[in-house]
Amino acid sequence: MAWRVEVDTDKCTGDEECVNVCPTGVFEMQEGKAVPVNEDECLGCESCIEVCPSAAITITETESAHRSGQRTPA
Repeated sequence: MAWRVEVDTDKCTGDEECVNVCPTGVFEMQEGKAVPVNEDECLGCESCIEVCPSAAITITETESAHRSGQRTPA
């Protein structure tokens, strides 16, 4: 399964809790805001959502062509 990770920068307070709790290093701080930079590493565990005091993070399940077994034309 693949995951789309989004941060609402208008809501993000820049407290870095998501950066600290993410087991795979999905987030990085840029200009005082959390930014998902390694989205492909997301496990979908929602640890970041649980610790975000401003509810700025959303994770959506997606299906990539590679992971679904479909081939993309060469």
